[in-house]
Amino acid sequence: MSEALAAAPAVDRLARRNALILAVAQACYGVAVSLVITLGGVVGHALAIDKSLSTLPITTMMIGTTVAVIPASLFMQRFGRRTGFMIGAGAGVAGSLLAAQAIFAGSFWLFCLATHFLGYYQATAGYYRFAAADTATPEFRPKAISYALGGGLAGALLTPEIVRWTNDVYVLSAGCFLAAAVSAGLGGLILSLLRIPKPARVAAGAPTGRPLFQIMRQPRFLAALAAGAVSYGMMSLVMTSTPLAMIACGFDNLDAAGAIRWHVVAMYLPSFFAGHLIARYGREQIALTGMVILLLCGVIALTGLSFIQFTLAMVALGAGWNLAYVAATSIVTDSHTPEERGKVQAANELVIFSFVAFSSFMSGVLLNHVGWNGINIALFPTIGLAALLVLILPRLGRSGRTA
Repeated sequence: MSEALAAAPAVDRLARRNALILAVAQACYGVAVSLVITLGGVVGHALAIDKSLSTLPITTMMIGTTVAVIPASLFMQRFGRRTGFMIGAGAGVAGSLLAAQAIFAGSFWLFCLATHFLGYYQATAGYYRFAAADTATPEFRPKAISYALGGGLAGALLTPEIVRWTNDVYVLSAGCFLAAAVSAGLGGLILSLLRIPKPARVAAGAPTGRPLFQIMRQPRFLAALAAGAVSYGMMSLVMTSTPLAMIACGFDNLDAAGAIRWHVVAMYLPSFFAGHLIARYGREQIALTGMVILLLCGVIALTGLSFIQFTLAMVALGAGWNLAYVAATSIVTDSHTPEERGKVQAANELVIFSFVAFSSFMSGVLLNHVGWNGINIALFPTIGLAALLVLILPRLGRSGRTA
């Protein structure tokens, strides 16, 4: 990654440095959240009396993210990215420690509260990709975003090994959540090195840009919102239920962690070239490509229940999410001015994670009532509608029928 960053123009020297720091922070965040995704449903299933609530701990994490995205963005708009990110990492430490305590106590609801706090960590980490763009030139911006997200690859490679070494420490994977606390703490230390100028204070009565509703009515922004929300939501729907589906098919925690590892590798590996693809082929085209790959996940998952089929489906799910999500983020960063940044990015994240929270909850419900195949069939109409919006809305804007 460092060689790729070095190829950027000298004017982007600070952006390159920030992207590298954010990539390392993304890796630390990736470890913590991958452990929750891999084990949250499994622990929830063991602790919950009503097994249809098994994935609720992941849903409460997503609800925490949804609750925190607006305050986090507005806080960082006023006090700076570094402070907000370090507070978020602190929430990750607290949530991970509380999760371990909940397991020791055998409390399902305390475990849900713990993952809720981890959602605050996820809310701030969701802005890493925007922070990478803050100091970048327009030409380097898509690459900076993709490089920052690419740090999650290291987290993907580390997570199964952490599960392997800590799964049997204490009881019911409590050791894994202690490891998540360490990872979040390291992320906070790394983020202390970030150098992004604080936004200028806006004087009372000074213009703060266009009204939010006017910005969000832009056809391209709506297309980005559709691509970002649906790609992330459908990824959450399938990913959340995968460990439970695998265990129901006779696999164990380590098998599930292995499939999730390749999923997270596929989530972040395309980041090393997604920016180049966007620069060459355009944002909407790459978003559509990502959605086609997401549909491929559903096709693979419906063909059988072997380990290789679960794993290949997870790979397609991760790669499709990356391309659609990076492209959607690039469109959003083109849709606002610096003074509009806080409110626009907050609104974008609120919509996305509201849909993600709903999808993660429905994952457990659908798995319990219609099974693994039903979950994957749900991908097709949802992603198809989003792809149609990405095709149509930008053309409305170019034809002059803008909001």
